[in-house]
Amino acid sequence: MAKLTVSDLNLEGKKVLMRVDFNVPIKDGVIGDDNRIQAALPTIKYVLDHKGKAILCSHLGRIKKEDDKKGLSLRPVAERLSNLLNKPVIFVPATEGKQLEDAIDKMEDGSVLLFENTRYEDVVNGEYVKRESGNDPKLGEYWASLADEFINDAFGTAHRSHASNAGIAEAMHKDGKPVAAGFLMEKEIQFLGEAVNNPKRPFVAILGGAKVSDKIGVIDNLLDKADKIIIGGGMTYTFYAAKGIKIGDSLIEKDKIDVAKKILEKGGDKIVLPTDNVVAKEFKNDAEHKVVEGDIDDGWMALDIGPKSIEEFENILKDAKTVVWNGPMGVFEMSNYAQGTLRIGKFLGTLNDATTIVGGGDSTAAVKQLGVADKLTHISTGGGASLQYLEGKTLPGIAAIDNK
Repeated sequence: MAKLTVSDLNLEGKKVLMRVDFNVPIKDGVIGDDNRIQAALPTIKYVLDHKGKAILCSHLGRIKKEDDKKGLSLRPVAERLSNLLNKPVIFVPATEGKQLEDAIDKMEDGSVLLFENTRYEDVVNGEYVKRESGNDPKLGEYWASLADEFINDAFGTAHRSHASNAGIAEAMHKDGKPVAAGFLMEKEIQFLGEAVNNPKRPFVAILGGAKVSDKIGVIDNLLDKADKIIIGGGMTYTFYAAKGIKIGDSLIEKDKIDVAKKILEKGGDKIVLPTDNVVAKEFKNDAEHKVVEGDIDDGWMALDIGPKSIEEFENILKDAKTVVWNGPMGVFEMSNYAQGTLRIGKFLGTLNDATTIVGGGDSTAAVKQLGVADKLTHISTGGGASLQYLEGKTLPGIAAIDNK
């Protein structure tokens, strides 16, 4: 079902409330990585170019007590956004009330305003009340009352039903006002949706990370859709245990061995596990380590896939027409156990005739570190959201957007 997008709206002279994802790392008022701010620019610029009044809102971090608010103001984000847009950004240090309303009333067409962190509303008068993250309908109604139109461009929180996405959308619908997707949200729906529902084949999914429990739903959903599912990372060894392969001191979820057995039975040769691993004596970068094939002896733990596995995985990927990658192949943050993740990322950058989609923090970090991000079709901005999308779940933030 096609969704209404920002380009379908008449924006001129309209107050356009935009939910963006400015949940960026900030330390001592300094932004560590502005990728999420950059990702929102196309939609913001489109609204400004079409003479809309862009009223931006976002969460930042988690706020459970009054003290948490100190380091989580969006003011530094407003300053960075102003630099990126090369124009002033009005910052309002409030989430509701006269100061915010007056500032919006004074806005000119083509101007932009950012108000304070929506999660400030989770703590009121020192009490943890979760007005934002608990989707208080009154809060959603208030924010909706500030605007004529609502654009959701925050895919990273699309899997959460919060006042600043689902709550605003519901209130807009009651008032007969439009709810549309921004360009970033549209792109996520397009690429992830196509991959899951109508992939070009062969379709290969690469799933890494520490726990089977985090990916059970994804594996289960993709078993019926993918041609191959490559498994890497810490969850490999729960599958090893299910197959009776010795895992030494490697990571394991004992309570998920039976689940892994069922997945292997259902998936058959669709499921591809590493054949060799880089194993170490300790969970340290400079620990004694070596490559072993098959069984892993006691006293050794697997921390990355081995060179033979990398070649086997590349051999499967070379003919793929759709690839979805979520999760690292090993302990990516330690250089001695990062080769599996980096080599897979590099290889994906060479697939010219395939749709390549990457999601999840470590996989995204790997392709950026390698400088191949621009050679991939799409890098998802939402870790949890993209996982739930791949599970086939309905995301509240997306469901709340109007259909065309």
